[in-house]
Amino acid sequence: MPRTLRFVLLVLALLLVGSGPAGAVTPTGVVVEDRAGVLDRNTLIPAISGIEFHEPTKVAIYTYNGSAADNLNEEVLRFARAEHPDWISPDGQKWADGLFIFALDPVGRHVGTYMGEDRKVSLDQRDDIQNAAKDLLRDAQWTDGTIAGVRRGAELINQPWYQSAAFVITAWVAGALAAAGAAALVIVRAVTRVGSRKELERGDRSYANVSTDLDVTELNASTIPESSSYGNSVLEKHRTFLKRYNAATELSNRVHALTPGALSRRPNLKLVREYADAAAELDALDDVIADSNALLNRLSSWPTAWDRQLAPFRSDLAGLEQLLSKGHGQGDSATAASLRLFRDQSLADIERWTAQLTDGAITPEEALDRLRDARSRLSDLLRQHTETVIAGYAKTEREATLMRRGMEEAQEGTDRHHRRTYEPSILGTVYPSYYFFSVPAFNSGLNTGVGSVNSARGGGGTTGYGSSGGSFSGSGSSSGF
Repeated sequence: MPRTLRFVLLVLALLLVGSGPAGAVTPTGVVVEDRAGVLDRNTLIPAISGIEFHEPTKVAIYTYNGSAADNLNEEVLRFARAEHPDWISPDGQKWADGLFIFALDPVGRHVGTYMGEDRKVSLDQRDDIQNAAKDLLRDAQWTDGTIAGVRRGAELINQPWYQSAAFVITAWVAGALAAAGAAALVIVRAVTRVGSRKELERGDRSYANVSTDLDVTELNASTIPESSSYGNSVLEKHRTFLKRYNAATELSNRVHALTPGALSRRPNLKLVREYADAAAELDALDDVIADSNALLNRLSSWPTAWDRQLAPFRSDLAGLEQLLSKGHGQGDSATAASLRLFRDQSLADIERWTAQLTDGAITPEEALDRLRDARSRLSDLLRQHTETVIAGYAKTEREATLMRRGMEEAQEGTDRHHRRTYEPSILGTVYPSYYFFSVPAFNSGLNTGVGSVNSARGGGGTTGYGSSGGSFSGSGSSSGF
């Protein structure tokens, strides 16, 4: 075995031994002060309680609703002095030993981390902990974001020297570039192989569903009324169904012929993903064909098919309140009021359309027309609210342009990657994916836009405790997300 490869294996062995459970301990206590009311305690506490730290550590979590102008460090210190003096050292100048505080302001969009002197990490590592939570926090996943931040904190606080980034870098340099290259290749291939296998499993599930239902799909398509505008559009998609199925079959044969070693190569991961995407879209399309036949011909299963057509709209309506209540969501604006009014009216409309369908007062085509018009109206209202959100957050025209670009790309981007975002509904088949502006797309665009503006502003972390902090100098910092 080459000397450099032996060195690589030795380093990996040290890392594996060092990361074992021997020195791992769960928190000595978990304190949750959710003053913002955004955390799911039933999920949070068991998850935090099971995280393993390198040394016995008490975890405190504090949330409150502040503002973008707030200093979260100052607020955490104020709260600790008033409500939890046990979080502060006996001399009042530091955070208590053995303590790790994770703080969150979902309205002001700040996250902070604070430690006792025996648990403190470097500023870069504090940034690392906060960054581990930010993607989830930007998506208003407050509980999961908090868990992610605490988990990263557990990895870095009192981290053994042989697990530190500095040691790993030094070890690789000492092992020479050849060793680093060999190890990197091993890691990349292993990650690629795992990704290929997951995509292969995804493709096989969808392909099996399509193959099992192939005869039923053809039978359903043969009785879809061509006189219906919706039926005709779905049949247009069906006319290429067998051709696409045969193409998916060819892809299936190719990817299943790959050896385990071949699955470790990036070009083959792309091929397997192509197979999985093709099979998944066919799996969704055969469901749409079945639903079109059932709904348009009013077969016995039409209520279930109709419910599936309503599902994307219902999901958007259900997600409106979270959208409006998130940071920078402008929930008190006139456009927000219009969205809430539309939501309430639409929920009543859905019940009325369903009753009319049941009674035969409207045809399935008319019901789909009403659903299409309602989703188009929601798209218009979301676009109007986009301008409200931009006006409320952007300080300059350049920032407004950055936010507007993020919102537009979120809506249009779904079409560029339509194979992974195909909506399994009649409307989703008849209209392109960018036709309707959905709540998830709005959320994604808002997160992107705010992130772009924050990057342009060059806002960094905050380490001081403000004018009320006095001589307090505990280890901690906060940053925006």
